[in-house]
Amino acid sequence: MEMEYPTDLSDRQWQKVRQLLPPRAKRGRKPLDRRSVLNAILYVNRTGCQWRCLPKSFPNWKSVYTIFWRWREAGVWQRIHEHLREKVRVQSGKKSTPTAAIIDSQSVKSTEVGGDERGYDAGKKVTGRKRHIMVDTLGLLLCVVVHSASTQDQDGAKSVFESVFATFKRIKVVFADSAYSRMKLPDWLAENFGCILQTVLRPVGVKGFVILPKRWIVERTFGWIGRCRRHSKDYERNPKSSEAMIQITMIALMLKRLENA
Repeated sequence: MEMEYPTDLSDRQWQKVRQLLPPRAKRGRKPLDRRSVLNAILYVNRTGCQWRCLPKSFPNWKSVYTIFWRWREAGVWQRIHEHLREKVRVQSGKKSTPTAAIIDSQSVKSTEVGGDERGYDAGKKVTGRKRHIMVDTLGLLLCVVVHSASTQDQDGAKSVFESVFATFKRIKVVFADSAYSRMKLPDWLAENFGCILQTVLRPVGVKGFVILPKRWIVERTFGWIGRCRRHSKDYERNPKSSEAMIQITMIALMLKRLENA
């Protein structure tokens, strides 16, 4: 299949991802070409265009969005992401699951579309939502939770921790900034999951940009996410769609790493 857009899956990438897709329905209308559907979703994510504005070379936008939504609800994006992350970790000489992680959040503006989980972050002076992510030491995504920007970091982090430790039992230390040391969050984490929350502080008396140990890793991941224009704001009505789009961004990134290995 000849690539028409830079966001299209290459033949090698398609071979890696096709086996991870759910089985086709045996009844109903003739199914769409799944590679074309994935290419359309990657195009929306990278370019930031509206679903209705998909080029005519892709399948009908309603059909593409419906598949995106169904796979979101069925956890397909999550499963693909988890499988590829393990492959990338092993390729990098790591074990499939991490023992250390880094957590941080990013407040972004939302649009007039509305939807649930919107608020005002007084610290960043942003009205919208907050992307809360945890990554491993390679910067690969372990968990993303999107919630109101008005939710304090130490409160939103609990949802992230509960989701992460339901899957990853080997994590012993989580690095974070000083905001996560409030409201006895380190004690809560140690008591519930036996994990150390280690805060990484800026050097005293140093002004301007400083590369902070471990924390730069999660900031780099936000940079990777920001390459896709769909993430310039939170355009989604449902926070679950925001989380799925971030997973899709990381899926595309990991497919490129696995292809070039």
